[in-house]
Amino acid sequence: MQLRFKNKTLDLTSPAVMGILNVTPDSFFDGGKFTEEHSLLLHAEKMISEGADIIDIGACSTRPNAKEVSEEEELKRLIPAIQLVRKKFSDVIISADTFRSKVAEEAVNAGADMINDISGGGFVIASGAKQSHSMFEVISKLKVPYILMHIQGTPQTMQTNPQYKDVVKEVKEYFAERVGKLESLKVGQIIIDVGFGFGKTIEHNYSLLKHLAEFKEFGLPILAGVSRKSMINKALGTKPEEALNGTTATNTIALMNGANILRVHDVKEAKEAVKIFNFAKNLKL
Repeated sequence: MQLRFKNKTLDLTSPAVMGILNVTPDSFFDGGKFTEEHSLLLHAEKMISEGADIIDIGACSTRPNAKEVSEEEELKRLIPAIQLVRKKFSDVIISADTFRSKVAEEAVNAGADMINDISGGGFVIASGAKQSHSMFEVISKLKVPYILMHIQGTPQTMQTNPQYKDVVKEVKEYFAERVGKLESLKVGQIIIDVGFGFGKTIEHNYSLLKHLAEFKEFGLPILAGVSRKSMINKALGTKPEEALNGTTATNTIALMNGANILRVHDVKEAKEAVKIFNFAKNLKL
């Protein structure tokens, strides 16, 4: 299983690690830390030196109840960050974390290699502006790998009493419909993300984690993004800054259940989890 980019490939035979680079003032764990050029590049360099396979750059916080950021403000933050990282680290794979099709297109033009879309193709945001499925058409045109995430609601509403009769079944149905749409548009490289924490209770999150292997039926790479999230903090009684050990434990469960990409704040520890997982998996007795 490989992801193919314009000038490079990423072999997912061994799980990959995606390092998070938020150029936002209000992200739940690292908001405001990497908004300046110097700190941004230092953090990117640190993650790359620790073995990050992908750097995921986001400029619009999607934590629960996050304030809506205008398209103009997102572009103002995101595009210079992508250009800086691309200029300094020419070989690194850059993912642009955005739910807006125009931003996705400009991000790829600025040097991004793939798009990470928390909206699963679009949703009605707080202002009432409909994002529709225009993202799918743009991805089809750009011909870049696309991360399709499940979400119930929007960042402003998603944690207000999320409801499912059967969360695993309903998330599968969501992917079946949207993967079908993408494939009809000749989008050839799709990664699925069940969306831990995006419109789910702690029970929903751990049900999806427990049954993550069932999503292999789509034949697509699976991304797991659990890093320092509330599903860990609620289970342990910790705060995000105390959740590294819990993140490593949760990432390990995700790996054992079929995750191909771990999206994390802490690259070194995630790479170590992958190494131990691979060692155990490949051991011949």
